[in-house]
Amino acid sequence: MAELIITEKPQAAKKIAEALADGKAVKKSEKGVPYYLVTHGKKDIIVGCAVGHLYTLVEKNKAGWKYPVFDVEWVDSGSERKESSFTKKYLSALKKLSKQANEFTVATDLDTEGEVIGLNILRFACKQKDANRMKFSTLTKDDLVKAYENKSPTIDWGLANAGETRHILDWIYGINTSRALTTSIKTAGLFKIMSTGRVQGPALKIIVDREKEILAFKPVPFWQISLNGDIKSQLIEAWHEKDKFRDKKEADSIFVKVKNEKKGLIDSVKKKEFDQSPPIPFDLTSLQIEAYRCLRIQPKNTLSLAQDLYTAGFISYPRTSSQQLPKEIGYNKILSALGKNEHYTSLIKNLLSKKDLQPNNGKKTDPAHPAIYPTGILPTGLKNEQQRLYDLIARRFMATFAEPALRETMTIKIDVKSEFFITKGTRTKIKGWHVYYEPYLNLEEQELPKVEKNDQLGIKKITLFDKETQPPKRYTQASIIKELEKKNLGTKATRAQIVDTLFQRGYVSGLQIKPSELGIKTTETLEKHVPRIVDEELTSHFETEMDEIRENNKKGHEVIDEAKVILGDILKKFKDDEKEIGKELADATKETREREGTVGKCPNCTDGTLMVKRGKFGMFAACNKYPDCKTTFSLPSGALVKVSEKVCEQCKHPMIMVIRKAKRPQELCINNECPSKKLDMTKKERKAMEKEKCPTCKEGNLVLRKSIYGEFYGCSRYPKCRFTKRIAKEKEIKEEADKPEE
Repeated sequence: MAELIITEKPQAAKKIAEALADGKAVKKSEKGVPYYLVTHGKKDIIVGCAVGHLYTLVEKNKAGWKYPVFDVEWVDSGSERKESSFTKKYLSALKKLSKQANEFTVATDLDTEGEVIGLNILRFACKQKDANRMKFSTLTKDDLVKAYENKSPTIDWGLANAGETRHILDWIYGINTSRALTTSIKTAGLFKIMSTGRVQGPALKIIVDREKEILAFKPVPFWQISLNGDIKSQLIEAWHEKDKFRDKKEADSIFVKVKNEKKGLIDSVKKKEFDQSPPIPFDLTSLQIEAYRCLRIQPKNTLSLAQDLYTAGFISYPRTSSQQLPKEIGYNKILSALGKNEHYTSLIKNLLSKKDLQPNNGKKTDPAHPAIYPTGILPTGLKNEQQRLYDLIARRFMATFAEPALRETMTIKIDVKSEFFITKGTRTKIKGWHVYYEPYLNLEEQELPKVEKNDQLGIKKITLFDKETQPPKRYTQASIIKELEKKNLGTKATRAQIVDTLFQRGYVSGLQIKPSELGIKTTETLEKHVPRIVDEELTSHFETEMDEIRENNKKGHEVIDEAKVILGDILKKFKDDEKEIGKELADATKETREREGTVGKCPNCTDGTLMVKRGKFGMFAACNKYPDCKTTFSLPSGALVKVSEKVCEQCKHPMIMVIRKAKRPQELCINNECPSKKLDMTKKERKAMEKEKCPTCKEGNLVLRKSIYGEFYGCSRYPKCRFTKRIAKEKEIKEEADKPEE
């Protein structure tokens, strides 16, 4: 008999097998599922793998759309969900391998999700009550061997119980409230799958509340006076020391007093030096925020990319709340390994010359994992976004060990007829940690001229500005995650997914997140009839209780029982107001559909509107005055198309937002004939194309164009002739264009 090590992913199984094997790990396969046989010391080990969750929660006695339901059970995911059918073979393989084992070790990710995955495999597939537990934060050989040799005799029951409780809590909240919403809208004669949840509801309310702040915002006028001048051949801009004037008469009076002045005197010069501390190590939330700021990578994608880097062994476990790097990870060892990367060699040399390496640790901790750090393994085969994210993590790690930067702020006070204007400039005197993090710095460097008291300044212009206060900004995907963390809503690993769900349900849209009419109305309806569903304090309360379960201070069933009582009250109120809720939601749904399907004004008729339609060959935009107006525009397939509410500057046609997987959203004109889509061509290419007549109409020439689908050749007589050819089929034209001119 052997020991079975259970991992969360196939890549992790491979890494663990290679790390523990005294010789070479022997790879085997069970109906396409890989597993490994290794010998470690005198022990025979089998390393098997899951592919994430192999079990899911379902309703014990299915009751259609009835609610409330509280009785749940775990079943294998592959049998319950079509999209999870691929997991069947992994579960089958683990069941077969477990029969060859007399000892079991869980080596899934060390967090609540990983512990639940391991627990379910143990009790349902392996028929075991407990097992050993390997605990590691990187998939490097040294860490894995250490984790195996120091494995715990039991799984982490605090994590397991907290994880299972969270799953049950989220399930009963989500299924009951979503069923209640969907059932209510059906009573109004409209079918639409609606959803909310324990965290989703409060998250949407935060976004809706911000939008209401913006809509209710009443701008307050204020005035500012600026001075543009030069001294010692350097231009400067200064502002009146009062900054914002609330009284226009006062601002006008001072402006009249100084507006025609041509000279000013330096009244005082003050300099102040300060140390700017190095950045603190990344936890998952700060990594997501920084990756969005620097690289414009959406938080959900950041987590996915970081997970790939982790399973490849290049960084530590990313789902962490810690901002601290313990000595045990081996600072010198990691930095020395990083130094083998030619991009970091000189930087690492400087760091290793320091007598004492100490990171600038933050305050947040995580009992399971340290902050995110590079392992030192030289990355290979990375895609562009993976490489960029790795570089951000590596440079952040280096910067935490560097010296503070020394910066200096210079403040100059200028006297103009006893009215004082202030200009400030901050410059970096000693770069310190900036050297390591330079590509991702967001600092303004402004060095003012060297002046002394009573130096004269030439005034070029003094301007009175009439301004208004601005409303609060909308959330971005990064800032809403930060807000959810601040309010203790969701977990580090789930917040990005929750925000993504709001987009998928049509509750919000845009890079600057704006709630749809449906999102606003759903929140208002819930707040009016069942306010506890969107109560962030209630959600935060349960998060705190989950922490208590993790620390073994509370039992999971106590939290579930409490939630059932609260949900029972919520759902009773829901049933009482079901028809009223349904009518309000149905009205909002219809309005949202119409708004989201409106592309813009029809360019070919006076009062038509272009609407998104679905046809036999996919999505298209058509005038709503059909058949009087037959204007249509094709829309790209294989992409999510959103209305942008913008008009093309060149041809005045409506613009659309095209969103493709793993690519940045693009705003494009729907007009294929738009000048912005025509390619610049060489004389040789034009001459070659002019020789190619349109094979359909025999009159037009093939013209090289560019559309939302890419480059193509089309007839010059469009729209009378709509013939097109893909570039890939036009090699003969390219070859002809490359020939020397005769």
